[in-house]
Amino acid sequence: MLLDNFHLIQKLARFDRERIPERVVHARGVGVHGEFVSYGDWSTHTKAKLFAAKGKTTPTFVRFSTVIHPAGSPEQLRDPRGFAVKFYTEEGNWDLVGNNLPVFFIRDAMKFPDMVHSLKPSPVTNQQDPNRFFDFFSHVPESTHMLTFLYSDQGTPANLRQMDGFGVHAFKWVNAKGDVTYVKFNWRSQQGHKTMTAAEAAAASAKNHSGHTEDLYEAIAAKDFPSWELGVQMLPAADLDKFDFDLLDATKVWTGVDEVKVGKLTLNRVPENFFQVTEQAAFSPGMVVPGIEPSEDKLLQGRLFSYADTQRYRIGANYLDVPVNRPLAQVANNNQNGALNQGVRAGDVNYEPSVTTGGRRDQPESEASKATLVGTVTQQPIKKTLNFKQAGDLFESFADEQKTNLIANLAGDLGRVKNAEVKLTMVSYFYRANADYGTRLAKAVGVNLDAVKEKVEQPQTNTGASRK
Repeated sequence: MLLDNFHLIQKLARFDRERIPERVVHARGVGVHGEFVSYGDWSTHTKAKLFAAKGKTTPTFVRFSTVIHPAGSPEQLRDPRGFAVKFYTEEGNWDLVGNNLPVFFIRDAMKFPDMVHSLKPSPVTNQQDPNRFFDFFSHVPESTHMLTFLYSDQGTPANLRQMDGFGVHAFKWVNAKGDVTYVKFNWRSQQGHKTMTAAEAAAASAKNHSGHTEDLYEAIAAKDFPSWELGVQMLPAADLDKFDFDLLDATKVWTGVDEVKVGKLTLNRVPENFFQVTEQAAFSPGMVVPGIEPSEDKLLQGRLFSYADTQRYRIGANYLDVPVNRPLAQVANNNQNGALNQGVRAGDVNYEPSVTTGGRRDQPESEASKATLVGTVTQQPIKKTLNFKQAGDLFESFADEQKTNLIANLAGDLGRVKNAEVKLTMVSYFYRANADYGTRLAKAVGVNLDAVKEKVEQPQTNTGASRK
């Protein structure tokens, strides 16, 4: 080959650069287009225009994913499922970035990288290892609730159409008067719910490890468009302290708070190119529109930075110019330059204010709501931890077969843990949640029940604190 064979050199060089960095979490995913239709006028609670009138339609893009496992891994593995929705509203894009399970493992953003490290393959063996992640979770008692969800059959949904979705965190709705309502967003599947046992999931994976993608695509091709109703739980700020748990704690569900159905999401179109759309789709909980704001949830506060920053690394500084991420609303942000800048810019003024900007004006409706801050900046745990009650309630809600499957699934991983103290601590957490739960698990993994009861009687140590 001669170096003057420019076409070959160009082709090979371009081929060498086809890949972009894989998502550090949620790497295995599938995305589809759709639309959201509001059921009514919700302006009493929020000034967000997508909720301003009955029948108002907003285009959407939705990406489902597994969390820990890499791109190309079996879709049926036990894992939370990402449920991320991008709304292309007339005011800009709103990303509701959630999961198919209503809670999370941790409440402190500082622990997020460590949690992911523990769940990812070992840096020595390159295999996922329950010795590692249960070592981590044995220091995080608030994980008991999420682990109960994950190791139940809900951790292995039969497909993507027959599972719910949750925003997980509390957010704020703000109306035109500046009144704040704390809300949680919950997607309710209109196809019903279907899960798999561990054995069924393994069999489905062996048959077609991309079965969830195939099922979703085939349903849309057959015009059997999957849909979800958006339910919203609402609470005035004055009611936040009226519960025995912290409503801004991502490890909790809002028990006892009514849910109002505000609209319907329907998925109806498969992207024409997987990479250009699904792989380059970038979601961030910090992407909001007027009338929707993040709450003070400390885990959410960390996600506000991390999600956008990982896209700048993965796709580039101008990732918001990629068509799937570009809003339908006109953008005037004075961003300039950077790799792969696709913005159309003309003229000398790339700043504001300026006498030349003409019709541009400040938009008071886009200002954040007022928040009164009283107190001292400190590093300490939340006061209402209540780490085990909701996990126990969840266990009690399961039918006998579901309880049996949960114990078997947990024992399958926890039973492989070599460190006796880690195993004892984990069993004690589940015993604290529910005595029958802990007793059955202790027997399944060979832990002495008297030792578990003795462990439960010991005061819990502080496992870490967040800055408040």
